[in-house]
Amino acid sequence: MQTISVVGLGKLGSPLLAVCASRGFGVIGVDTNENFVRLLNRGKAPVDEPGLSKLIAKNRRRIRATLDYSDAIYNSDITFIIVPTPSTKSGAFSNKYVLGVIQNVGKVLATKNKFHLVVVVSTVMPTSMDAEIVPELERSSGKKVGLDIGVCYNPEFIALGSVVANLIRPDFVLIGESDKRSGDILKGFYLRFCMNKPPVSRMNFVNAEIAKIALNSYITTKISFANTLSVICEKVPGGDCDLITGAIGQDVRVGGRYLKGGLPYGGPCFPRDNRAFSSFAKKVGVWAPIAKASDLVNEDMAFRVAEKLNKILSTKRPKIAILGLAYKAGTDVAEESAGVRIANMLSQSGFRVSVWDPKAMAKAKDLVLPNIIFAKSMKDSVDGAGVIVITTPWEDFKKIGVGAKNSGAKKPVLVDCWRILDPLKYSKRFLYETLGTGSLRNFR
Repeated sequence: MQTISVVGLGKLGSPLLAVCASRGFGVIGVDTNENFVRLLNRGKAPVDEPGLSKLIAKNRRRIRATLDYSDAIYNSDITFIIVPTPSTKSGAFSNKYVLGVIQNVGKVLATKNKFHLVVVVSTVMPTSMDAEIVPELERSSGKKVGLDIGVCYNPEFIALGSVVANLIRPDFVLIGESDKRSGDILKGFYLRFCMNKPPVSRMNFVNAEIAKIALNSYITTKISFANTLSVICEKVPGGDCDLITGAIGQDVRVGGRYLKGGLPYGGPCFPRDNRAFSSFAKKVGVWAPIAKASDLVNEDMAFRVAEKLNKILSTKRPKIAILGLAYKAGTDVAEESAGVRIANMLSQSGFRVSVWDPKAMAKAKDLVLPNIIFAKSMKDSVDGAGVIVITTPWEDFKKIGVGAKNSGAKKPVLVDCWRILDPLKYSKRFLYETLGTGSLRNFR
């Protein structure tokens, strides 16, 4: 059985390491974060992801972590690189962290005689592998890619909150390969790694690089289309976007995944991958209006909710409770989340805003305006609120109490953006409103 090394032990690296160990591989993790290394060596998860802690604890004997590249590279057969590629002002990704890791890996490979496969998992811009990453690996190692060492580009298609499941049972595996031998090795790895038998798409580097950002850009288009339907349905008496998307999603040409009207997409992948797609299209002289339109629709969705609340409450300034700071349920990531954006917009308009999220409070601290109140609990957030807005569909929010004590209103307004509650049940205690339906009394 091969031994695997994983460079970068964050949100994707740690789950990849843990799943490798659970599938029988010996795994060596590498990171500059001493705390991450220490936690893994103690059998603990360095990041929060459902199922990760148990997986690491159960397979601890096959996992170790180190700060030393030499230790990891010499004692492994395949190295996966999973470090950040931050977005630039143009929307393109920076390769500075990937190239830094490549230099360190190359220096070790310069003195290793055995064939070694280097796999870049981090999302990079098209042409990055051929123009920057492979040349740097050859320069720093003094070896020829495809002859002495192998390289693959292998981005994962996962969602935070379900990373472990997505890794074990992927829809497909994408491999950009330097040569057939390298692609064969990586495909063989996945045949043992995956619990299902996913299709494996093999191609050259640039096609794999385009495929990665193209897929996420396409998904954002689907989300934005569903959100446009949601806005239309709100203008039509009796309109219901869930009935419409439920129907059209049954067509195999459409499919039901990501076809639910609600709030804008967010997180660390969809927004930036869509912008990267536009940036690359512009670079090669192609007009890509669909990607730009998806971005514009997405930007408008959070603003629309804040604007409508502003209008209906123009003569009042009640406390507003925002329930949900994570960009999606099941994760602590608040990056580009609708809840954060709506809270900031309402706070800027002069409202007293209280926020609560089961997991993302700490991550949201640096993203919200300083005058926003961080509640101690869901109950603390909704008590005294004249308006409650559910911005993330957490299961916890289905247990929302009466709340809004001493709000000055007989019934507080409850805006259920994702329609997770039973309208008949909650209409008795709240002025219950949703997005995506034509019965919005308060949103007309």
